[in-house]
Amino acid sequence: MSPTHAPVGAARQGSLRELNLALVLGRIAAADRPPSRADLATATGLTRATVSAVVEDLLAGQLVSEADPAPRAGAGRPARGLVLADQGPAGLGLEVNVDYLTVCVVDLAGQVRHRTVHRADLRPVAPADALARLVDLAGQARVDAARQGLTLAGAALAVPGLVDDSGQVRLAPNLGWQDVPVPELLSAHPPLTDRVPDVPALVVDNEANLAALGELHSRPPGPASFLHISGEVGIGAGIVLDGALFRGVRGWSGEIGHLPVHPQGRPCRCGGRGCLEQYAGQEAIVAAAGLVRAELPADTATARLAELAEGGDPAALRALHDAGTALGVAVAGVVNLLDLDTVVLGGGYAPLAPWLCPPVLAEIKARVLTAAWSPVTVRPSTLGPEAAAVGAAGSVVRRIVSRPAGWLNRAG
Repeated sequence: MSPTHAPVGAARQGSLRELNLALVLGRIAAADRPPSRADLATATGLTRATVSAVVEDLLAGQLVSEADPAPRAGAGRPARGLVLADQGPAGLGLEVNVDYLTVCVVDLAGQVRHRTVHRADLRPVAPADALARLVDLAGQARVDAARQGLTLAGAALAVPGLVDDSGQVRLAPNLGWQDVPVPELLSAHPPLTDRVPDVPALVVDNEANLAALGELHSRPPGPASFLHISGEVGIGAGIVLDGALFRGVRGWSGEIGHLPVHPQGRPCRCGGRGCLEQYAGQEAIVAAAGLVRAELPADTATARLAELAEGGDPAALRALHDAGTALGVAVAGVVNLLDLDTVVLGGGYAPLAPWLCPPVLAEIKARVLTAAWSPVTVRPSTLGPEAAAVGAAGSVVRRIVSRPAGWLNRAG
C-alpha cells in the first residue's frame, strides 16, 4: 500500500474506534441501571465481540468499572453490569465571585469528591491576586483528588461577568474587573491539569451559564427548557432551551440582574438605573432587612436571613417579599418572551426559596399572558449555592464521556 493511502485507512479505523468508544460509554453514563455487555450490544446495534473489546478498553482506561450483578430468579449466571468509574479522570471546577472562591472536583459519575469554599471580599483584590489564591486552592484539590485515585483531566472557571470566546473577562461590574486576560494570568502559574487530547486545559465561562449546565445534567434529569437564576451580590441567569444553553450572538445572554425593574430607580454599578440587582441582590436584601453587611461574615448572610425569616422577623420577611416581587417582575418578562415553564433559583437564592417563591409566582400570575393556561414552576436548584463550581467541573467530565478516546490515548 502506498504511503498516501495508509494514513487514510488508519484514520478511518481510528475514527470508528472513537465512535464506538463514545457510543458505549455514553450508554453506560445515561443508563438508569448498570447495563451488561449484552444490554449494550442490543442498545447500540454493535456486535457482542465489538462491545466486549470496547468495554475492555474502557475498563483498562479507568473509565468504567464492573458492578455486582443484581440478584435474579431462574437459572444461569447473572451478567455483571457496568458503571462509570469512581477512579480515573475527574473535572476541576473553579469559581471566582464577589465574596468567595470555590474549588471542587467531580468524578465521571457526577459525584463531588472535593469541595473548598474560601470566603473573602474580593472587590479590593487585584484580579491577578484573586486568581493566585484560586490556584493555591486548586493545588490542594489536586493533591486530595490524587489521594482518591483521581486525575484532573481539565478545568473550568466560573466568573460573574461577560466572558468572550478567548476566556477574557470583558466586564464583571460587581468585582470591578474589566478586560481581564484570565487565561494569560493563569498561565503564569504551574498548570492546573495535565493536558488531555480533546479536553481544553482551562475553559472560562459565565457563572450563571455553568450553573445552568450543572442543573441541566443533574440527576434525576430536570426539564429540557428552564431559566436558572443565580442570586449573589450580582444576579445572573442561564437560559436553557431544548436541552442546550442559549448564549446569544456574542455569548453574553442572561444578564437578568441588569434588567430595569424601576427605570428611574437606584443607580447601579453597571451605569444604569433601577436594575434588578439593586432590589434583589444579596446586599440589597441584607440592607433592607436591617442587617449591616460589613458586620456579617461572608458565609452567614444568607443563613442569617433564613434564620430571621423562619423566626418571623418582620424586617427580614418584608425584605425577602420585596426582593421576590422585584425578581418576579423581571422573570415575568423573560417568561413572556421565551415561553418557559420552569424557573430555578440558584446561588444564594436557593436557601431563601421558601420566601422568594411566593412573590415571584404572584408576579408571574399577574404579568404572564399565558399564566392561566400554562402554569410556571419556581423551585430551588438541586445543586444548591455551589451550582456554578459543580457545573464547571461537570462540563469537564462530560467532555471525557463524549470523547473518551483522548483520555485513553493519553493513558495508554
